Amino acid sequence: MTISAEPPTDAPTTPGAGVPEKPALEGLEDKWIARWKADDTYAFVRPERRADVYSIDTPPPTVSGSLHVGHVFSYTHTDLIARFQRMRGKHVFYPIGWDDNGLPTERRVQNFYGVRCDPTVPYDPNFTPPEKPDPKHELRISRPNFVELCHELTHVDEKAFEDLWRRVGLSVDWSSLYTTIGGDSIVVAQKAFLRNVVRGEAYLSEAPTLWDVTFQTAVAQAELDARDYPGAFHRVEFHGPNGPVHVETTRPELIAACVALVAHPDDERYRPLFGRTVRSPLYGVELPVLAHPAAEPDKGTGIAMCCTFGDLTDVTWWRELQLPARVIIGRDGRIMRDRPAWIADDAAWNAIAGKTITSAREVVVAELRASGDLDGEPTPTLRKANFYEKGDKPLEIVSTRQWYIRNGGRDDDLKRVMLERGAELEWIPPNMKYRYDNWVSGLNGDWLVSRQRFFGVAFPIWYAVDSQGEPDYDHPMLASEDSLPVDPSSDVPAGFSESQRGKPGGFVADPDVMDTWATSSLTPQIVCGWERDPELFGLTFPMDLNTHAHEIIRTWLFSRVVRAHFENHSLPWVRSVISGFVMDPDRKKMSKSRGNTVVPTDVLERYGSDAVRWRAAKIRPGLDSPFDQQEMKVGRRLALKVVNASKFVLGAGAVTDSTVITEPADLSLLAQLSALITEATRSFEAYDYTGGLENTEQFFWQFCDDYLELVKERAYGPLEDAGAASARATLTLTLDIVLRLFAPILPYVTEEVWSWWKEGSIHRSRWPVADEVALSGDPALLSDVSAALIQIRGAKSQASVSMKTEISLAKFYGTADALAHLQAVEADLRAVGRITGEISWVETDGPLAVDVTLASPT
Repeated sequence: MTISAEPPTDAPTTPGAGVPEKPALEGLEDKWIARWKADDTYAFVRPERRADVYSIDTPPPTVSGSLHVGHVFSYTHTDLIARFQRMRGKHVFYPIGWDDNGLPTERRVQNFYGVRCDPTVPYDPNFTPPEKPDPKHELRISRPNFVELCHELTHVDEKAFEDLWRRVGLSVDWSSLYTTIGGDSIVVAQKAFLRNVVRGEAYLSEAPTLWDVTFQTAVAQAELDARDYPGAFHRVEFHGPNGPVHVETTRPELIAACVALVAHPDDERYRPLFGRTVRSPLYGVELPVLAHPAAEPDKGTGIAMCCTFGDLTDVTWWRELQLPARVIIGRDGRIMRDRPAWIADDAAWNAIAGKTITSAREVVVAELRASGDLDGEPTPTLRKANFYEKGDKPLEIVSTRQWYIRNGGRDDDLKRVMLERGAELEWIPPNMKYRYDNWVSGLNGDWLVSRQRFFGVAFPIWYAVDSQGEPDYDHPMLASEDSLPVDPSSDVPAGFSESQRGKPGGFVADPDVMDTWATSSLTPQIVCGWERDPELFGLTFPMDLNTHAHEIIRTWLFSRVVRAHFENHSLPWVRSVISGFVMDPDRKKMSKSRGNTVVPTDVLERYGSDAVRWRAAKIRPGLDSPFDQQEMKVGRRLALKVVNASKFVLGAGAVTDSTVITEPADLSLLAQLSALITEATRSFEAYDYTGGLENTEQFFWQFCDDYLELVKERAYGPLEDAGAASARATLTLTLDIVLRLFAPILPYVTEEVWSWWKEGSIHRSRWPVADEVALSGDPALLSDVSAALIQIRGAKSQASVSMKTEISLAKFYGTADALAHLQAVEADLRAVGRITGEISWVETDGPLAVDVTLASPT
């Protein structure tokens, strides 16, 4: 249906005087962003009771990264819920923050300014970055100077992110904006960590650590990315007591780090060797042959090297079989230069000392070939290797001293408690709980929280230095809570002076910073004012809602459960709504590495924010969805229809007295409207915003295509006419309610139309309730009218004539009830169908049918 842009000349105009002459979608975002900001439309106002608050924890996006439409959709899902709860009368506490510390920020600063942090370089208070950065010749600068550049660049990025999220229409309270490297965040992170240490939930340990040699930092289990990596199987001969023992390995360079050969306890081939020793090729080291159930008899030769450390299985064997640590790879990813005590042959060691992993492998293979210990030639294969999710080289496992927080990975009782916490949480959709359970059940180590980086929250820890100049790592010196925030690299522990830093009898600072998850795992405590604002904390914690996509259940969601369990003895929130992925048209996950991302600013500018939000709302929680830009046209068409239909309704004249609604068609519409309110409300209450949209949109299009057409002539009649008053009051009430039902999804166009005839913001108005529609009729009446109109239009379309062509004869066939419905609105039916001649009614048992005779053109 095309709604006439202009009402009849004799139609009343005063009630719709606020309607622009030519309303449009262009410019709505800029207009209402400014208005909402000036009016503090979404500010959180503290009520007296916790029951009146709805608080939301939403992930702080990494500002040094880039966003695609998948991010926009996921954050929009949260906003749909926030807007609904606000209209339901809740005081919505909806803060937002920026995750601005950690490796991504450091990489961006290095690339942007052409610098590299070197803690040995002194601070330069007058430092300015190079005008023309040279990525091949990075300038080494002090840690304080590097951190200053990190802050400088993140401020620029944060402004761009804020502009984007404001345009998307997020109804967050921008006055509560936080950053994960801000003062409040540092205090919370350091205080919570100190308490973890005191309670024994955090500990310092020298242990095998997953290590990225490119970024020179430890990597946690949650940051692993298993990828195929080209390699080769090498059949290597170890020298046994009764002849050769062949082992197939993809990492022959680790033979010097081998501490045992391991086979399955039921493997008959190797039972005679259990408890005996073999000698390694090239190095002649005596190695025990041991049994362990994790060995795979059908893989390779069925017996494997246990090296310290080639992979996580090696770590398991090393720990459970109580083997020695013979680490040969350093943090730089090279073989250590000094010959270890267990290698007797200088020449054999010198051949690989100081070499990269690849070079060392080539040397070892050549020497095995020369010594006759290589059986055949290497066989190419693809092996699974662990990568840091942001790295491009396989991780190594080195022995380092790191801070850990217990998470159940090494404690079955704690793991059981963490699974119980997951069972307490309301999961939307419910199947997402399985992802949580699978992750927690599969943990094989505690949470490594220290990082060898520079821009992050420092551990508030120092170590005393003994008379020999060695730090006492067994007795860390903790900062006092009242001294926070502290930077141990510039602050000194109680009882010491700066002159004692690094000297015998003095102290050294812990050199590391916390993993960024160690801070963002505390976002509920940060935003709710834990021990900073007791009133706010009491009103907002535990929070009502946690939202994000499913790939960070294992990281952000689980880590917050761990921290709240330790500190608050509760979950951090009541429920979690999990989004799916937005895929490309080939149903592949969008990612920068694949080059299939869609820049959100492009679609926002081209189609408008309401259209993008409409598309986001079409995706139910937990479901992946392919993205097609053409779909945005449908959302934009809906927004345009809201504008045009609203202009038509208000042009007829707003009538707010619903007691004048008496006509059967009007009462039938209200019956459908009442049912819509109930269904849309039920959907939103169940966090099914998609169902709420679908019901409202279906009603709206039927309202435009059928009801508006049906009553158009009557609505523009004299106001004193009862039929006209009934139509206008119905139109007014319906528009009022439909705008509010659309408001969480289409915030800009609904706010615009609301401003034409209402005071205040629609987003501060009340969500509709069925009681607002006090009168109702038979909802089936309009359904029958719609069926009749479809056939009348179809007859005219088939005859290729205008919809304004008159009908000289119309015959309606149908059941008694259907015909009664049509007879009740005959006047409206005649007007919309241009039926000028006779109408006959023929009762049948079949479906409604219409037969028309078109008037001959004059």
